[in-house]
Amino acid sequence: MSERLQPGDTAPDFALPDADGNTISLADRKGRKGRKGRKVIVYFYPAALTPGCTKQACDFTDNLELLAGAGYDVIGVSPDKPEKLAKFREKENLKVTLVGDPSKETLEAYGAFGEKKLYGKTVTGVIRSTVVVDEEGKVERALYNVKATGHVAKIIKDLGI
Repeated sequence: MSERLQPGDTAPDFALPDADGNTISLADRKGRKGRKGRKVIVYFYPAALTPGCTKQACDFTDNLELLAGAGYDVIGVSPDKPEKLAKFREKENLKVTLVGDPSKETLEAYGAFGEKKLYGKTVTGVIRSTVVVDEEGKVERALYNVKATGHVAKIIKDLGI
């Protein structure tokens, strides 16, 4: 089982393909000389086009303007391939950036892949998680085993937006 991140940890960098096949990286959001970085909400979900994941992605999309206005980018990570992410984006009219991690390396680096309970059974899979990364690439918050419904509202409240 991968280690869970804690506030203050350096967020693992990643470079993953989005729904259009473009590479999205965490490093691109970091502050550099004379350029202020962006905070990033990285959320991990099991699969595109499933009910819970759709609800969560739609909640982030509905609140994207509010989050962006407060200085946050939102990136959703799942083990899906870009083609499936594109279908998901089109079908649900999503505005959040979706990236695919078929190798599960990023999911594991963030502690978002491992054993979890599903309908009373222990299975290995994606642990629905959200990590808030500051402008310098440090973990501000790390939330694991979150619920798909109501989670975005809780993040907004917790971040004081």
